[in-house]
Amino acid sequence: MKASDPVALRASTAQPVTLTRMGFGGAPLGNLYRRVEEADAQATLQAAFDGGMRYFDTAPQYGLGLSEQRFGQATRRFGRDAITLSTKVGRLLEDCGPDAVTPTAFVDTPQKKIVYDYTYDGVMRSHEASLARLGVERVDILLVHDVDVFTHGSQEASDAKVRELFDGGGYRALRELKDAGQVRAIGAGVNEWQVCERLLGLGDFDAFLLAGRYTLLEQEALDSFLPLCVKRDVGIILGGPYNSGILATGAIEGARYNYETAPADILDRVRRIEAVCAAHGVKLIEAALQFVMGHPAVRTVIPGAMTPEEVEANIALFSRNVPAGLWSDLKGQNLIRPDAPTPEEN
Repeated sequence: MKASDPVALRASTAQPVTLTRMGFGGAPLGNLYRRVEEADAQATLQAAFDGGMRYFDTAPQYGLGLSEQRFGQATRRFGRDAITLSTKVGRLLEDCGPDAVTPTAFVDTPQKKIVYDYTYDGVMRSHEASLARLGVERVDILLVHDVDVFTHGSQEASDAKVRELFDGGGYRALRELKDAGQVRAIGAGVNEWQVCERLLGLGDFDAFLLAGRYTLLEQEALDSFLPLCVKRDVGIILGGPYNSGILATGAIEGARYNYETAPADILDRVRRIEAVCAAHGVKLIEAALQFVMGHPAVRTVIPGAMTPEEVEANIALFSRNVPAGLWSDLKGQNLIRPDAPTPEEN
């Protein structure tokens, strides 16, 4: 499998949206954790395009609009029809004083505050604002962003945002945009598979961008959600294949797991996975990146990158052959689930 291999987001549609097996996730280029110079951001996006990636994902949250602006500049070079582009709705960015800027993990951002709004008006305003920042007339995929517990702090709060999406007209706005041909696919980008499963029970969605919830360390989505996606031909865009760091760095001191310092039990499990990988001459990061592509619902993976070198490394890791014995040994030692599909099976 190559990063540039094309794949349909949802094969059952009359005119499927085409992705590449590896896409580019835009959060790092919103200055996630550290500043990325404009020239470096553009060089990184160019490296992704030159390496064969044709799917690019961003969001208003990423750098409070900065990522979208950078994607827009790159898209003018690539040509709008040369790529598949997605962004998200649910967060409006409003001008504010310096003391009111929403605190985030992004640094050196525009002076904006985030207002959550999943209503009809909120979705439409967010969509229009994204088009303006991107400098394009359309995006291909529009995703509801972060109606999950991880973002809003409790199940009750997440439930309220889902109700707002449906009772407040946000879902109707998505359907109108798709029916009018202004977007080609709709879905959600979240950190939890459970809310995706709930959304599938309430509406018709083409795709979910699932961040960090199907990895070498986490396979609970196999219980019900991923089989449902296969049954309904719903495409999974897999973000966070490294669980925000530890599956790339290994079990080093200060390794990040789900955006926080990894706890002892996770460090121990990663060390055991690393040992099996080493026995097969495979790097942990290589196994993490390729494992997720074994599931038939997963259409593409979008690992983060801040430099051209990181992009090139991801592409190289993706294309290497991993021995089938690695997966069987990980299963034999109960380090991944025995029912987890692996790349040679898909």
